[in-house]
Amino acid sequence: MKTFLLFTACALIAANLQAQSNAGPLIAASKGFNARVEGNVLKSAEEMPEENYAFKPTPDVRSFGQLVGHVADAQYEFCAPVIGDGTKPPDVEKTKTSKADLIQALKAAFAYCDKAYDGLTDARALETVKFFGYDLPKLELLNINTAHSDEHYGNMVTYLRMKGLVPPSSQH
Repeated sequence: MKTFLLFTACALIAANLQAQSNAGPLIAASKGFNARVEGNVLKSAEEMPEENYAFKPTPDVRSFGQLVGHVADAQYEFCAPVIGDGTKPPDVEKTKTSKADLIQALKAAFAYCDKAYDGLTDARALETVKFFGYDLPKLELLNINTAHSDEHYGNMVTYLRMKGLVPPSSQH
């Protein structure tokens, strides 16, 4: 009976997610993973104190604030081809330094990139777009963006730990 209830609950959750996204299981899964990564990056940006936004473990790497700005800029780089509106990255990494400005820019960038999933179906996910001279399926480009954000979340984890803070994915 417990197995049946668990299966039923999982089926209802999956149906609800698919109905909400109207996208199909591939897009729903990709969007869900992207949302988790976005959440970890944003929570990291919020957790790090303002005075540590200029922190660099070594002089030859980005500061924590530059990492936040870099992830924000990348959302436009990766998602504009999927959206097809020609939006260019706003150079957040080079123009913003305060925690408040960087978090605001990160939220706006994530909202922009989330639009890439809106209206995308599993079939449309296979449509190709140009990215640095390559023809890539839209879903692949969105997944590359998620992987890129997650890679830099890994950098943020190191910075947070060096400052004695627990990263969001370890706070369970």
